[in-house]
Amino acid sequence: MSASDSPQAVRFLPFNPPFDWHRVLAFFAGHLTLGVEAVIDDVYTRNIEFNGSVGVLSVSMAPEETCLIATVRGDVSRYIDDLIEPITHMFDLHALPDRIAQGLSSDPWLGTLVQARPGLRVPGSFSGFELVVRTIVGQQVSVKGATTIIGRLVQRAGVRIQDHNEQLGWLFPTPDALARVDLEKIGMPGKRVQTLQRVAAAVASGELSLSTNHGDISERRRQLLAMPGIGPWTVEYIAMRAWRDPDAWPASDLVLMNLMTQQDPSLTRLSLHKTRAEAWKPWRAYAAMHIWNSAVDTTGSA
Repeated sequence: MSASDSPQAVRFLPFNPPFDWHRVLAFFAGHLTLGVEAVIDDVYTRNIEFNGSVGVLSVSMAPEETCLIATVRGDVSRYIDDLIEPITHMFDLHALPDRIAQGLSSDPWLGTLVQARPGLRVPGSFSGFELVVRTIVGQQVSVKGATTIIGRLVQRAGVRIQDHNEQLGWLFPTPDALARVDLEKIGMPGKRVQTLQRVAAAVASGELSLSTNHGDISERRRQLLAMPGIGPWTVEYIAMRAWRDPDAWPASDLVLMNLMTQQDPSLTRLSLHKTRAEAWKPWRAYAAMHIWNSAVDTTGSA
């Protein structure tokens, strides 16, 4: 059966305007899992597996910019209604831009950033496990370096599939596969490999749940933080993107701290940065995205 003959299902997903589609795509393009995801011609595309069925998900902005268009091809298209929730979380479709802007604009600095970037979203992840893997791999390395290592992980532990698009040839490794695979000479320090495989094993066994629908976020934070090799920055970043906590705040992030100190040189310690960010509750995750994007606009870096 050719790609054009594959079963297909389409859904139109509304959102609260405005929606900065190009920044969402730019974020995903800068954090791609090579072989699993692609951003081509303003469309986000990835391989997915659900209930044992495999297919390809594509998400684009409708021409009139009133909704996103989610298209699922392959056997997995039969489950498209079950996939709407993870797609919605991934693209932050429940966000309330006007309320967020109002909440952050009481701060003159944040107000300027919000005005410059209306409709900015917190990009999520189709899979909480994928995001956890990416975040652990990305500890203390560049985005480019993390992308390279993730690509190696996919080729060692993922599943090779056939697709008409050469950029989409793999399924992301399952927790069990990643927990068991030999990661010698993968390009990560041994302790980080241990952390990665320990977390993968905990997810595979059910000891650790990363679902947005399973339990209290504070309990999941506690569980993850209790694991060796997992620190507050990692937990808060995961809370932002996988658990959709609008108030998650990766306080020790160097870009956030540096730009906050540029605005207020009196912020000389992490505790002072945390106190400063209290004014942005309950939207600190969006504050982080605005500050990070201001750095992107200034440096041209992902």
